[in-house]
Amino acid sequence: MPELRKDPIIGRWVIISSERAKRPSSFRPVSEKKEATQCPFCPGHESHTPPEIIAYRDSTSEPNQKGWSLRVISNKYPALIVEGELTREPKGLYDRMNGIGAHEVIIESPEHSRDIVDMTDEQVRDIFWVYRERMLDLERDSRLKYILVFKNHGEAAGASLEHAHSQLIATPIIPKRVAEELEGAEKYFKFKERCIYCDIIRQEISDQERIVADFDSFITVQPFAPRFPFETWILPKSHQSSYIEMSDEDYLILARCMKDALKRLKVALNDPPFNFMIHTRPVSKKSQDYYHWHIEIIPKLTKIAGFEWGAGFYINPTTPEEAATYLKEISL
Repeated sequence: MPELRKDPIIGRWVIISSERAKRPSSFRPVSEKKEATQCPFCPGHESHTPPEIIAYRDSTSEPNQKGWSLRVISNKYPALIVEGELTREPKGLYDRMNGIGAHEVIIESPEHSRDIVDMTDEQVRDIFWVYRERMLDLERDSRLKYILVFKNHGEAAGASLEHAHSQLIATPIIPKRVAEELEGAEKYFKFKERCIYCDIIRQEISDQERIVADFDSFITVQPFAPRFPFETWILPKSHQSSYIEMSDEDYLILARCMKDALKRLKVALNDPPFNFMIHTRPVSKKSQDYYHWHIEIIPKLTKIAGFEWGAGFYINPTTPEEAATYLKEISL
């Protein structure tokens, strides 16, 4: 029988449809890997991209030349731009503002086909570390209210280039999806005087039904009310409202945790397209008792259709308990 489940943070309902039930092993999309053809992100093509903002490179190499291990550039086709003055004005009953913000690309490796799961722990740590560096730098811009780091892996997930990369977009407003989390978490805190994410972590450790992996400082879970099959969350076990609050050591542990999660999904689902995003506190807010930063990983296994768009309900054909069990049993 179908089951409705309520997300305890933002109050969104999802339908776990056993009538449409798919076994976890049914989700094995065809891999999209292609050969590199004049990739602008590969070494030797630095002149094909905007100048680097920051790069980790050999001490003997020059900026915007070969010799880098990780490189951050402005997006060549940005959604928002840094230059200009932020203005907001009405147009009748509508509001609008000019497109001030930042849009950056993190080229994660000089090797075209080297994904996170193929990298060393230290290489993945450097990716997470450069996210922190860029967040710290952009937080100094008073025009910006939120910084979202995300990754699109695979064409179906929105990746226009195959070379391993992630992106950062800083916006002059707090995105609606994040605002819903902030409001839900604050409401819960006012009622119970506890962080809802901390309570979720305690509940999941107690239940042991949806945990995929436990890495001391981090926990990987299938959320109780997932929008999509194999939706995966990574949460710090100690309370932290901001991604940049982590200790230096935790970035390495997070790298191991992320590699583990993505490798399980890759093996289980034949390298599916996916998105991941880091949800952290807004720029203007200091450390918060009620919000808890986390990473959401969304494999692209089903399509959103008319009911989802019209009703705001998501239909998920696989229970998170079944997905968690399947991922835990993957041999790495």
